[in-house]
Amino acid sequence: MLDLKSIIVSKNSSIKETMSVIDKGAKRIALVVENRKLIATVSDGDIRRAILNGYDLDAPITKIMNSSPVVAFENETKEQVLQKATSHKIYQIPIVDDSGELIDLKFVDELLSTKSYPNRVVLMAGGLGTRLRPLTNKVPKPLLKVGGKPIIQTIIENFSKQGFRDFILSVNYKAQMFEEYFGDGSRFGVKIEYVHEDKRMGTAGALSLMRGMLDKDFFVMNADLLTNLDFAQLLDEHLKKCATATMCVREYSYQIPFGVIESKSEKIVSIKEKPRYHYHVNSGIYILNPLVLKEIPDDTFYDMPTLFERLSHRGEAYSYKIEDYWLDIGRVEEYQKAQEDYIEIFSEEEEVEFA
Repeated sequence: MLDLKSIIVSKNSSIKETMSVIDKGAKRIALVVENRKLIATVSDGDIRRAILNGYDLDAPITKIMNSSPVVAFENETKEQVLQKATSHKIYQIPIVDDSGELIDLKFVDELLSTKSYPNRVVLMAGGLGTRLRPLTNKVPKPLLKVGGKPIIQTIIENFSKQGFRDFILSVNYKAQMFEEYFGDGSRFGVKIEYVHEDKRMGTAGALSLMRGMLDKDFFVMNADLLTNLDFAQLLDEHLKKCATATMCVREYSYQIPFGVIESKSEKIVSIKEKPRYHYHVNSGIYILNPLVLKEIPDDTFYDMPTLFERLSHRGEAYSYKIEDYWLDIGRVEEYQKAQEDYIEIFSEEEEVEFA
């Protein structure tokens, strides 16, 4: 992380002193901070304009500083920060917390560069897609097209854009169609291997077929989901917690359309009119440490909730709440919604369309 102290000045600093800080920091910017909070910025352009306008270099920086700088918040994704910076045509953007305290400084060129990660991505693509029949009579659900391309291709592209390019596809129903379409993945700039389930093994059970293939923390994701989740941030949070397993969760709420009566010995204690209840639900996206493979029995159906329940008793399972776009394409209505959402959510992000 950048040494912020090297580019911080106080509001009592002179223009000349701030010029020196910008020069030594070599970041083309100085940050004006008071009580740990960002109150203004001064760019090399601000200094240049001050000189051209004849300002006394011993004058306080308050004369030329930008007291309403564009900032991003620490909980915003890389894509959100980049969009904010580019839309305001700025090269650097300070990161602050909700109280305005300075956290970091990000640069557009760094945000545009994509780190390459060694962590593998396991996509579960072996389901029959019975709820989407007759659409899945001839095509497995992950290969149904949304936005003109298979659902699973969009998933692979989203991971690839974020630096995750090593995939294992767990396949069963019409497995040859995946291999014919993707091959070894080289046409898409990624590496793809296949694991064949001869019978239903569950999301966790299928991992027993991958022993020896997973030596680092790895993603597991259902291949019928669309999301713009920041996978790198998810991995970072998983590793920070030293978690054995992390499950992405979504908030789900429902409202009872009646008044709910609470009684005791036939006496009404309270009436809640059309109450709404909130829960966190499994989103079908996980990160697992390879150690979990020892917990999974061979040649047996074993689902992911069972694995997480077992690990939770030992305090090794964590949840990660996602607030990004997420859609489970399990029914015809959701498939239709995905078609409607695709252009808005994904098309604007795409720079290159894979052939």
